Amino acid sequence: MTLRRALAGDLQAVVSLTTEAYAPYTALFGAPPIPVTEDYAPRIERGEIWLLEEGPELAGLIVLERHPDHAMIFSVAVTPAFQGKGLGIRLLNFADEQARSWHVPEVRLYTNSRMERNIALYSAYGYRETGRRPNPYRPGWAVVDMAKPVGKAA
Repeated sequence: MTLRRALAGDLQAVVSLTTEAYAPYTALFGAPPIPVTEDYAPRIERGEIWLLEEGPELAGLIVLERHPDHAMIFSVAVTPAFQGKGLGIRLLNFADEQARSWHVPEVRLYTNSRMERNIALYSAYGYRETGRRPNPYRPGWAVVDMAKPVGKAA
């Protein structure tokens, strides 16, 4: 498997993978989660999206923002055919590596409070809940903020 930055020509693949990966939550919520409605073209232009590929197939992706004091995961998505193979953890490991290379002390993320399976996975991986708040874009939805410290770059 290889990991590379997304290019402008990857936009449709990013949108398709995100839509497929979040489909169970779209059904659960009765509306698409924020990552499904995102405009990814500016994020590709800023170099915030990395693609995980198995040969010619897109297996997963991570959207990672660089901030002065942290790295922020906007989305981790794995193609349904590749789910259950540890690729989400591989992408989280990549976020840790990037944070260390950027010399920031932690990785942060936020998720919908109803995504309990994801919250459990992030907790098992070392993230701690730092707060809950109303989703500013979706009235009635709540966001769980989480953070994980990362060690210094080797």
